[in-house]
Parts: sequence; structure tokens; C-alpha cells
Amino acid sequence: MSISPEEFDSARYRQVMGHFPTGVTIVTAMVGDQPAGFTIGSFTSVSLEPPLVGFLPQTNSETWAAMAPGGKFCVNVLGTDQGDDCWRFAKKGMDDRFDGVAWHPSASGSPILDRSIAWIDCAIDSVHELGDHYFVVGRVTSMSHCDYEPEPLLFFKGKLGVFQLLQ
Repeated sequence: MSISPEEFDSARYRQVMGHFPTGVTIVTAMVGDQPAGFTIGSFTSVSLEPPLVGFLPQTNSETWAAMAPGGKFCVNVLGTDQGDDCWRFAKKGMDDRFDGVAWHPSASGSPILDRSIAWIDCAIDSVHELGDHYFVVGRVTSMSHCDYEPEPLLFFKGKLGVFQLLQ
């Protein structure tokens, strides 16, 4: 059964999809000599051979439009102590997102946020326009993770939360 465009309820769709918990990442890159980045929950592993990952920025994202021509990006996986970064990088605009945020450059030059529990540095492999988003596929060029047992940050029903292992 398909839903006609007249019957589709976008608010209901958002509500239903909000019941799927996601990890929280910040995708970063350099725009000229300035760091840029934005919060993304729609991040996924795409392929092991070759190593590919993907994420879905909105087609009207000014930050993605500024970052894309550089051809590379870094995905920073957030831990539970980075809720402040999640909300800071989720806001519109690029001017002050990195104020007070410690970072260092990856091998490709993209920012790695110092408190990230993992990071994946990539070269853009392809970009596909799908509805009101792009599906950006990145070829993994380097990656690492923290040396301690991390607590990942999760997004669920519009709020941030934590992951709990079940015994």
C-alpha cells in the first residue's frame, strides 16, 4: 500500500523515524583555512571492500555546500560528554562552532575533535541527490578510536541519551 502525496504526514513520519536511535557524529572539513562542521545522525558504514562510509546532509545545508568542494571530510563519533558539541554543531551557520572546541588536523587536514571516541578520515567518493538530502559516500583514508571503554552518545525521540550494555 502506498501513500499519496496528499495523504503523507511529514510530522508523523518524523515522529515515527524518531523511534530509531542513532549514533551522533560531527562531520568536519577545512574551508580555506577555517574549520567547518555539522552534526549528523545519519552516518553509516557502506562497504568493507573497498572501505566506504556514508552520511546524509540536507540539500540546503550551507555548511555542506562550503565543505564539499574540498573533496574530503572527517567523521567524528561523539561520546556522552559531547552533548554540548552536538547541539553547537547542529545550529545554522558556521561562524563560531569551533570556538573553544579543541581539535587537531587529520592526515588530510580535516579537523579531528579531541574528545571524539572514534574518527574516520575520508575522501569523497560520490554524492547522490536523494529527495531533500544528499547521500555522500566517502572512501576511508585513515581512522582511529579512543584507548578506553567509550560511552557513545545516542539520539532518540529528539533527545540525547546513552547506551547501556545488557548482560
